Amino acid sequence: MSAAAGDSAPVTVPATLTTFIAFDYGEKRTGVAVGNRLMGTAQPQGSVHAQGDARFVQIEKQIKEWQPDAIVIGVPYHPDGAAHENTARARKFGRQLHGRFKLPVFEVDERYSTTEALASGAKDADAASACIILEQFLRSL
Repeated sequence: MSAAAGDSAPVTVPATLTTFIAFDYGEKRTGVAVGNRLMGTAQPQGSVHAQGDARFVQIEKQIKEWQPDAIVIGVPYHPDGAAHENTARARKFGRQLHGRFKLPVFEVDERYSTTEALASGAKDADAASACIILEQFLRSL
């Protein structure tokens, strides 16, 4: 698993990784987006409205459909950069994804992504947030 985008160590993403699936983790809903390095864009794919193993069943369907080379997850922090309980939950979710699907996982500081999604009038703020997270990641490559 790779370092978070907010960490001081730069994250190296091999050029062979071109297709990504991103998740905006939430305890009740998890937003999903897909994108690719070549276009540098992402598209929202809706939200998973499930918890526990049911969440991973739905995520597995998305992974089989999109065949990503890697996973990107949004990790929330307080405005001052401090971690909180959802930071640990999101990072655990990333470890679970890596363990289940054996794909590289990259973390992105997702501060304000939901606020930005809501401000843009998104119908599905979680999926729009996942899209914002993935586009932020793609811009960093």
